[in-house]
Amino acid sequence: MLHSWMSRFADIRPDEIRATLWSFLYFFCLLAAYLILRPLRDEMGIAAGRDTLQYLFTATFFVMLAASPLYAGLVAKMPRQKFIPLIYRFFILNIATFWALLYFKIEVTWTARVFFVWVSVFNLFAVSVFWSFMADLFATEQGKRLFGFIAAGGTAGTLLGSSLTVGLSGLVGPVNLLIAAGVLLELAVFCALRLERAAPKREPMDEQLETQALGGGMLSGFRLIAGSPYLMGIALWVAFLSLAGTFLYFIQQDVVRSLSEDPAVRTRIFAGMDLIANLMTLGLQCVATGQIIKRLGAGPGAAILPVLFGLGFVALILAPGLWTIVAFQALQRTLNFAFSNPAREILFTSVAREEKYKAKNLIDTVVFRGGDVVWSWAFAGLAALTGSALAVAGCAIPIMAGWAGLAVWLGRKQESLIKQTQGRQE
Repeated sequence: MLHSWMSRFADIRPDEIRATLWSFLYFFCLLAAYLILRPLRDEMGIAAGRDTLQYLFTATFFVMLAASPLYAGLVAKMPRQKFIPLIYRFFILNIATFWALLYFKIEVTWTARVFFVWVSVFNLFAVSVFWSFMADLFATEQGKRLFGFIAAGGTAGTLLGSSLTVGLSGLVGPVNLLIAAGVLLELAVFCALRLERAAPKREPMDEQLETQALGGGMLSGFRLIAGSPYLMGIALWVAFLSLAGTFLYFIQQDVVRSLSEDPAVRTRIFAGMDLIANLMTLGLQCVATGQIIKRLGAGPGAAILPVLFGLGFVALILAPGLWTIVAFQALQRTLNFAFSNPAREILFTSVAREEKYKAKNLIDTVVFRGGDVVWSWAFAGLAALTGSALAVAGCAIPIMAGWAGLAVWLGRKQESLIKQTQGRQE
């Protein structure tokens, strides 16, 4: 009966049910926790002022640059079953510390700035570790069928996180919502441990490898990316994603700041945007993601988002305002989580285990946040030069076309890599 029900949403096989469900629940708890934290971060970003955002983005990048080799060193020395719970429980300890500092109003201004940087680091690390785990558990063919359904678990979690923030921020205060985020993150650890037991049976050699540390050095990720045009292409794709998101984020901050001086109102606006996007995404992920990616392939699936960003920037130039921002953010988050993000994660299923954890984490964190630094300063400079934030959006439109072309190339390159691997096995 369970297989019959799940097969309505994904092309899932009986021996994949337990692993897929635990993956779904793992991502559900993880993103529910993040969606409680993100509106708080965005509000603190407004409180700090747009002129300071590029400094916060710069600080985030340097924290990422320091943290990524430490993560690589941990992965090199510990098996997956140990380092994944350790990483998440370290983040839970961080959340408890921030709750105490904010609740007792200790150095509120600096705590808010550090919290902004921390959330920006946390979300990329936590999600990158999750998808590295998925790419390690499931083959490329499985990813095309199942990653859309698994991603829907995260979207369902964001609905819970957004709903809790909208409904309870005025009742219990935003700071106390950190407690709920910590509990949800511990539940994610529980799901990850259960997933280890429910993982599909592999060949004896594969099972032995999965229980061993990956080895290598702290800087192996840099070497792996530099030696692979395919990984360099994925890194460039992520850098373009950072450009588009950063430009839109800065424009959004200007629009929302002009609407209200009340932090609670602004927090509800940000959470409301998330809620709209997540409702739309959940429907697509449960019904259409797996089928569309199977038919189009990972490359064209990853190209959907750049096309939307190009059209969205045009819309902002023609009709600037809150509702255009809300619609743009809702659509880009919908298409990102429903199609482009699962497609991008599928690209990592065809690389070696060390690349899945070390190179992938480096791309997801340092490359992405490094892009934030570059593009935030570029936005500030272009806005000062042109005198208008919307004029910067016009500069981004041609880049979106190149981003889409890169996505298609990556899809073709992956198919070539899969054929080469199959040829060697035969």
